[in-house]
Amino acid sequence: MPRGRDRTVSPTRAALHRALRGTQARAGLVCLGLVLGLALLAPLLVALEGQHVGQFDGAAVDAATGGTPIGPFGGVSSRHWLGVEPGTGRDLLALIAYGTRTSIGIAAGATLLAASFGVLVGLAMGYSGGWFEAVMGRFVDFMFGFPSLLFLIAVQLIVPPEFPRALLITLALAFFGWVGTARLVHGQAAALSRREFVLAARASGTPVHRILTGELLPNLVGTVVVVVALQFPGTVGVGAGLSFLGIGVGPQTPELGRLIGQSITWTYTGADPWYLLFPGATLFLLVLGSTLLGDSLRDAFDVRLDGGVA
Repeated sequence: MPRGRDRTVSPTRAALHRALRGTQARAGLVCLGLVLGLALLAPLLVALEGQHVGQFDGAAVDAATGGTPIGPFGGVSSRHWLGVEPGTGRDLLALIAYGTRTSIGIAAGATLLAASFGVLVGLAMGYSGGWFEAVMGRFVDFMFGFPSLLFLIAVQLIVPPEFPRALLITLALAFFGWVGTARLVHGQAAALSRREFVLAARASGTPVHRILTGELLPNLVGTVVVVVALQFPGTVGVGAGLSFLGIGVGPQTPELGRLIGQSITWTYTGADPWYLLFPGATLFLLVLGSTLLGDSLRDAFDVRLDGGVA
């Protein structure tokens, strides 16, 4: 009976089970669980603490020293569990919790948009071939070599400030993030298009959209899962980097990269190094957890490795 059940398990599901049983993937899930829990439970945690993300507490900072938090570890107390923001006295737990929400939302939205468009372009290139594949291939090569960071910086300065910054960053990151996915899916879709089951579907008059979604796409699920898992941490880092440079989300929107950028002066002078530690540790756990999980999924789906999908 166990063997009969094993034969009914799809290769994709088997790879997912194999990846999640590994120590590396479990460690990644723990890191991600901590950060996601902080983001999802942000309103509850802040309410339990009795603070608000936009609430200023002048009594928690010392105006005579330029706004240095009063108390140890950056102003940690029963009122402020992770201390306060220097200068303003805003609760650091609230800023980190809602800032994590912003960082995850931008990265997740950009990754999903980029993966969806990349899969669509890659499928079309691999299945169509001919002039369409040649033209799109040159365009993909051009986009792959385009200085995306300079464009991301420039677009922040060109677009009117009334446009939501978080949405702008999401769209800008997705605009450049689809290229790698398209390249990978294109190669695999082109190989699958020469397989017997696709040729038979073509010969029987099956509509193109049904071949793409019913024949090719199911065989690329593993590839898409790995691409999304590996692309997410990189997108988190780029989004945080833009905010770190001061060209990301607005100053009133909590975001991990912006918090880290604002903490540099306080850390460099030694006035409040804890302002860097807590947001930095949160971003580190987010990137580390998603990277560990992505690497585990890549290994599980790699047919060249022992235990990969056959």
